[in-house]
Amino acid sequence: MIPFAKPGASDPYSVMGANAIKLALADAGIDYSQVEQAYGSFIYGDSCSAQRALYEVGMTGIPVINVNNNCSSGSTALYLARQAVISGMADCVLAFGFEQMNPGALGTMYNDRPSVFEHFNACVEANADVSNVPIALRIFGAAGMEHMRRFGTKLDTFAKIKAKASRHAANNPLAVFKATVTTEEVMASPMMWPGVMTRLMACPPTCGAAAAIVCSGEFAQRHGLNRSVKIRAQAMTTDRAMSFDGRDLREVAGFSMVKEAANQVYAATGVGPEDIGVVELHDCFAQNELLTYEALGLCPEGGAEKFVNDGDNTYGGKVVTNPSGGLLSKGHPIGATGLAQCFELVTQLRGQAGARQVENARLALQQNIGIGGACVVTLYERA
Repeated sequence: MIPFAKPGASDPYSVMGANAIKLALADAGIDYSQVEQAYGSFIYGDSCSAQRALYEVGMTGIPVINVNNNCSSGSTALYLARQAVISGMADCVLAFGFEQMNPGALGTMYNDRPSVFEHFNACVEANADVSNVPIALRIFGAAGMEHMRRFGTKLDTFAKIKAKASRHAANNPLAVFKATVTTEEVMASPMMWPGVMTRLMACPPTCGAAAAIVCSGEFAQRHGLNRSVKIRAQAMTTDRAMSFDGRDLREVAGFSMVKEAANQVYAATGVGPEDIGVVELHDCFAQNELLTYEALGLCPEGGAEKFVNDGDNTYGGKVVTNPSGGLLSKGHPIGATGLAQCFELVTQLRGQAGARQVENARLALQQNIGIGGACVVTLYERA
């Protein structure tokens, strides 16, 4: 992973992507010529941007697949890389992601055709007044509003999540925002949706890149590579009809999609949420972090506010969530986000996270979601 930056302050995507790939190869201790396939993720860029970045590293004629699954693009690339390895089609595969973003709220690029957000947007508009609210904020804000209605969750609970993220990011030299903020400062930031969300509860547009080498155990052993961390299981899910029925606005943000993916991982491994020591989850908005605690089973449904107030989401609590600072403070260069989560958790399991190290981390869980939609949950284990 390279240091994340604000839009306009980064290198071009081709340089960022190549630099992250070179760092991953150096970390693995292999040469690019040993990579048999590559999956490159991004959403803001022309077709074959993955090749453009990869060709700065080498041109060996291997298959290069461009991946776009909205905000879960990076973890989708990782999912595909692992599939290639476990299927036996390849022994050593590269997953990488990058994004060169513009300032401001996310929007659609092509307005002369049906939007992928059409059904999501219609569902929210039928249940809430969202005039002049950007599309991503509509979806996740409505989901947070639903939680407030159902369980009495207070707005400052979301502010506490952002304040926690900033404290974690202060110890991450690769994060874009390292300054800490208080709950009161989050609450005092401009209101983007009155009563539902302030500006500091939303993640910033970010530029950056990250990469990972995925290989078989046999390949690693044969070449004397570090085998201290492995992927125990992965699951990927997409929307069901309940996402659009309007009965529960948490569903437009993928609540059940996350729950299903997590349960598949737990069932495949015999691991439960109570066994997890560290989690990197998709906190594009503080509201989504709170929802995801419950979807992953880290706390009971309706119990997230208590989970936050008891400090069970940070150091000294039940499970450290987003020690990197998460998307809220580390940053969210969309194509790189899932792979940056991977970087953080591998670093934690290797015991190399420095001031943000989670004590005795053995099992680590990653959750990455893209509206449209796709969710990937990955369980990592220290050998």
